[in-house]
Amino acid sequence: MIWTAWNNGAWHASGGGYGFKVDLRDRNRWFSRAWRTVSIELPSGDRHLSTTVNTGKASFWGAECRELISRGIGGWLVSQGHAHWPKGMPPRFEVRTSGTARFVVVRQHP
Repeated sequence: MIWTAWNNGAWHASGGGYGFKVDLRDRNRWFSRAWRTVSIELPSGDRHLSTTVNTGKASFWGAECRELISRGIGGWLVSQGHAHWPKGMPPRFEVRTSGTARFVVVRQHP
């Protein structure tokens, strides 16, 4: 899967307002409406940081939004230098499943 960095339009050093946008086909294939949250592992040097994200909201299951939003994702984007991007060119990341309701960000996608 390829997830795209997302921001609500305001930069916050805390990481608030950031997340990943999930492709509609990937959301429908790899996520379950029964899940209230998912766990995302984010690479950080020789280890992974883990964050839990709410997927039990209507906006995630709508046709337009599909964002996984959390301060943990935002903090990671900020710390890894991915929080600022040219308009219309957010960074993209390769992501794999890692069990039920678990995902791992593998690397930045070219």
